[in-house]
Amino acid sequence: MKLIKPKKLNIGDKVAIVSLSSGILGESSSKHQLEIGVTRLKEMGLVPVFMPNTLKGVEYIKKNPQSRASDLKLAFMDDSIKAIICAIGGDDTFKTIPYLMDDDEFKNTVVNKPKIFIGFSDSTNNHLMFNKLGLVTYYGLNFLSDICEMEPNILNYTKASYLRFFSNDETFEITSSPIWYKNRLSYGPDQLNKELEFYDEKRGYQILYGKGQITGVLWGGCLESIYDIYASKRYIEQRSIYEKYDLIPNREFFKDKIMFLETSEEKPDPQTFKKMISKLTEEGLLNNIKALLIGKPDDEMYYNEYKEILINIGLKLKLPILYNVNFGHALPRAMIPYGIKCQIDFDNKTIKVIEKIFDL
Repeated sequence: MKLIKPKKLNIGDKVAIVSLSSGILGESSSKHQLEIGVTRLKEMGLVPVFMPNTLKGVEYIKKNPQSRASDLKLAFMDDSIKAIICAIGGDDTFKTIPYLMDDDEFKNTVVNKPKIFIGFSDSTNNHLMFNKLGLVTYYGLNFLSDICEMEPNILNYTKASYLRFFSNDETFEITSSPIWYKNRLSYGPDQLNKELEFYDEKRGYQILYGKGQITGVLWGGCLESIYDIYASKRYIEQRSIYEKYDLIPNREFFKDKIMFLETSEEKPDPQTFKKMISKLTEEGLLNNIKALLIGKPDDEMYYNEYKEILINIGLKLKLPILYNVNFGHALPRAMIPYGIKCQIDFDNKTIKVIEKIFDL
């Protein structure tokens, strides 16, 4: 199925901020970050709009998934809003799905008035819902983690990712960042203008299996989030909700896909990582895709252990795998579009998006 593309951003556009999982953006402890984010969006020429429930705090957001869903619908219904940015991830975004998938007005608006939707981590659940509805969305960035980063300026690689929303190139390359950063251990006001610990990127993209050029359609997200959909380990009702709304793709769906996966700030140990990867194989994902992109592990924790597990998977499944890509929880982050054609050159270690990611 060919997905519908939203239009690119223009200077002066309104962008909505939504809390679809954690409500931490509304806590007083995040006020200094919120102010940074508002300033930076304005510096980009955008007008931030906070939906009615976005800043109501952790407890309210946790207890009211219907309010989270209402904010997302309102953002789509408002013709003046051109993009929707997730505040941050969390762990129960899937609880918004019944309120949205049972709402014909919302579903019709998504396809008839498409908008840019941006988020990562637990927002994987939102992306997969939109993918089923037929909308191209964009993984790898959010408001609190990226726009509100407390360095004196937004990270250069991150800023370049956001500026891509203002252009609509025929093709572009997802490059390996020359440096990578450790995430902060705390996010208090004492961190304002404090530079992140950073390292030169000495590995670049690593080919774990495969050669030549492979072209496919991008699909994926946070490994833990996708695993939870299939295993229902965190919330027992999660898979049943996905099955009720026919959101679990059949195995044929994956035949033309290049899957992208990354691990969260939870830094799963190697045994857990192997279990999650094995589950995706058992469910018919990894043994049906064309190739696999794996993000740099957060803070490079378990880098070599993950690598060995993936090498074995590549050999076993004859699955081309490119490792250490800058997207997901590790800093800095690229933007990866769902439902868009991508070409991986395993001989030259390049990743190229080979079609326009927005409408005309």
